[in-house]
Amino acid sequence: MHGRVTLSDVAREAGVSLATASRAINGSADRIVREDLRRRVEQAAAKLRYVPDLNAQAVASGRSRTLGLIVNDITDPYFSSIAAGASEAAVAHGRQLSLATTQNDRSREPELVAMMTANRVSGLILAGSRIPSESSTTSSTPGLAGADDELNRTLEEYLGTGGTLVTVGRQIPDASCVLIDNEGGGADLADRLVDLGYRRFAVLAGPPRHETARDRTRGFLMALNERGIDVPTQRVIHGSLTYAGGMEAMEQLLGLGKADEDVQLVFAAADIMVLGALSVARAHGCEVPRRLAFAGFDDIATMEHVAPSMTTVRVPSIEVGTRAAVLALETDDPGPQTVRVGSSVIVRESTPKVAVSQETPLTRS
Repeated sequence: MHGRVTLSDVAREAGVSLATASRAINGSADRIVREDLRRRVEQAAAKLRYVPDLNAQAVASGRSRTLGLIVNDITDPYFSSIAAGASEAAVAHGRQLSLATTQNDRSREPELVAMMTANRVSGLILAGSRIPSESSTTSSTPGLAGADDELNRTLEEYLGTGGTLVTVGRQIPDASCVLIDNEGGGADLADRLVDLGYRRFAVLAGPPRHETARDRTRGFLMALNERGIDVPTQRVIHGSLTYAGGMEAMEQLLGLGKADEDVQLVFAAADIMVLGALSVARAHGCEVPRRLAFAGFDDIATMEHVAPSMTTVRVPSIEVGTRAAVLALETDDPGPQTVRVGSSVIVRESTPKVAVSQETPLTRS
């Protein structure tokens, strides 16, 4: 057969009407094709190497064969890894990935959800921690309570079209969720660092109301407290989870004066912050790790190759993206599901073992 194979060619080969062939391949919102006819159409399509028209499928079924993904910042290796995992799963399911970024501007989320709804994506993944509005923490609004009003409305509109919603790192009613053990990862890291001999810490904590940063910081500080170590309030410095945020927080830490010159280790709530903080420390002539040790969270690829290689908490972000996509592409409807993903501490050159006085041995209660 010469030229592009059309659906009419498939219908002719299968001995069915064009309408039946369309319903068998593109789906239908209100008509079901008999199983033997559907099988004949699929065999004919395979024989002729027919490529389905995605637009026709969207019109016929009311949904496109596209998976939507909204992230905070695609230049952040953590989010790009999630996108890579989601894309791989989408392709394996015969779908394509439509990616959008808020560019770290939470107010853009409703706009992007509305865009995905207009494009009739069959599944939608929201990746990135929510920063709840002041009113949302006490809101009694039914439905997707806990999100701000505009995001609440756009998500309800999307779910009303029959699409599947999956979130990463935040739980929203009526949505499946991939949860990362951020608090546990922070606690495990603190324990490991204390075991290595560190006692005097500073924390670059991320935005104070950012759920992921808050959980990581809380786990880290609680574990230190259980080991008898207190981190003074002035050494817990908040900033954006970005390279620039790490630089600014580190400048603030170094500007505290002689009272903070005895800090042994700086922990940042995200690896990208660690890289910014490291650049500032070096610009101030601070030797790393001999004078000051660093540790982060995420285990982005850079952390293994920067000098010194960085201690961090590994989050399997590609797996996170893959599992979120699989939840979004489920053909059966088991209802909202929660998948939990663990983390693991990776110790590298940035936190060498240090000598510890035996006067006050520390043990986790």
